[in-house]
Amino acid sequence: MKSIVTNRTIDIPEGVKIKIKSRKIQITGPRGRLIRDFKHILIDIQYDNKTKKMLLKVWFADKKRLSGLSTVSTLLSNSIFVVTSGFQYKMKSVYAHFPINIVTLEEGQGIEIRNFLGEKRVRTVYMASNVMCKKNDKTKDEIVIYGNDLSLVSSSAAKIQRSCLVKKQRHKEIFRWNLRFKQRKKFMILL
Repeated sequence: MKSIVTNRTIDIPEGVKIKIKSRKIQITGPRGRLIRDFKHILIDIQYDNKTKKMLLKVWFADKKRLSGLSTVSTLLSNSIFVVTSGFQYKMKSVYAHFPINIVTLEEGQGIEIRNFLGEKRVRTVYMASNVMCKKNDKTKDEIVIYGNDLSLVSSSAAKIQRSCLVKKQRHKEIFRWNLRFKQRKKFMILL
């Protein structure tokens, strides 16, 4: 059944500025700026400066449009959180015999993975733009990947995991070797 109008509101915290122009939203906060483009979804987006709330409306919505509304509201609330705080992934290298050596490159712009399965080949993975990585000093064989955009942070972590994928028949013999996701969380950085 179609409803006539469906609304969602998002509260905007202090220190976050929002500009909306034809479903292209620019969110600016203390950690930086994000631009989201929702021109492919039929949603009315309005921002009220007095109440500091963003209103999302969908008219005559069926099931597909309602799911699009909830997706857009989740993406916007994550983007608002990101410009005030940030996202980080933790990955841990798991090995059985040959220790995997991980070295950060160019002040966190990429990593080098050496001695994976005892191979001489050096795997180099570069992070996406505005994403940094570092080795965790407290925990052995752990990498922390952090940045302002959740999709860029997760794609950088996926690139690292794909570079260490054991393929073909070797995966039956050596299933324990990999760089695995340990933790994904939102984190707060005090500026």
